[in-house]
Amino acid sequence: MVRAGLTPELLTRAGAELADEVGFDRVTVSELARRFDVKVASLYSHLRNSEELRTRIALLALEELADRAADALAGRAGKDALTAFADVYRDYARSHPGRYAAARYRLDPETAARSAGVRLAQMTRAVLRGYDLTEPDQTHAVRLLGSVFHGYVDLELAGGFSHSSPGSEESWTRILDALDATLRNWPPS
Repeated sequence: MVRAGLTPELLTRAGAELADEVGFDRVTVSELARRFDVKVASLYSHLRNSEELRTRIALLALEELADRAADALAGRAGKDALTAFADVYRDYARSHPGRYAAARYRLDPETAARSAGVRLAQMTRAVLRGYDLTEPDQTHAVRLLGSVFHGYVDLELAGGFSHSSPGSEESWTRILDALDATLRNWPPS
């Protein structure tokens, strides 16, 4: 029997909220059932398993990130676009740590190809157009940006920068300055 009011969309949003509270790795159908005070079996009419729930949360997170990035990038180019794009990732991770982790969840190729991750990749390349990079250097630069953004955010979320000076905000600004300089002066192949 399907419980009135429960839908896959509602459960996905609740799962995303749960991920932000307890961590994406702890989100399961069982944990979600506890949240709604229902039997686990009643959720299986909406979700096949915890894997589907995690995939749905990942897709939601990618969509939210892509929407925020599109808004932030509108009308910007060069360093302004780079900074706005980087800040979207950092701000999203700080506001929604569980969803941020979900956005990096490994999706099967077919699901990934239909996800907003494609939009995010396109926006990354749009940011890089302001630096006039061609292939394969553009792909190298995409990987550099992803490594820096995600690496910094992961370390910051784990408290890795909270016990030393200068502050994390100052380092973030300087790192974005360094990335801009690197992209403007990309080494020849």
